[in-house]
Order: sequence, then C-alpha cells, then structure tokens
Amino acid sequence: MDTAVLFLTCVVILGIAVLRTRRSRAEGRAARAERGLDLVLGHLGLRDEVPRLDEIVTLVRRGEKIQAIKVYREATGADLVEAEEAVDRLVRR
Repeated sequence: MDTAVLFLTCVVILGIAVLRTRRSRAEGRAARAERGLDLVLGHLGLRDEVPRLDEIVTLVRRGEKIQAIKVYREATGADLVEAEEAVDRLVRR
C-alpha cells in the first residue's frame, strides 16, 4: 500500500514538473513572438494604441505610478510585469 501511494505521488510530481516546463516554453515562445511583432510594427511606423492612454499619462505625470499601472492593467489585460514596463516607458518619454 505504501509503495503504491509513493508511486502515485511521484507520478503526480513528475506530471506537474512536465506541465510547468511546457508552460514555461510556451510563455517564452509567446514573448519572442510579441517582441518580433513589436519590431515589425515599429519598423512600419505603426503603434499599438493603448485604451485610456491619456488617463495613464496623467497619472504618471502626477507621480501616481501604482495607480497608472493598475489602470493600464484594467485597460489592456496585461500582467503586472508587462504593465509596469509599459508605464516605465511612459515615464521615460
């Protein structure tokens, strides 16, 4: 009985490890595709319009970076890291 439980536990742990690896690889491929698309759009002189951009810029100018990140995430569906990077790019403008 103990051997069966140990075996099943190992199988579950191995399955989780495999799923995490596949997810990580998929996220990496998606990030590379996004960077490539950004380069192509930049080369063509096209910009990806951000909804509520005026509101986000106003918040950045008032020094409300955290609120700007929150609004960016709500408007675009971006994750925290992506939203923070986008707001940081607005700060550098």
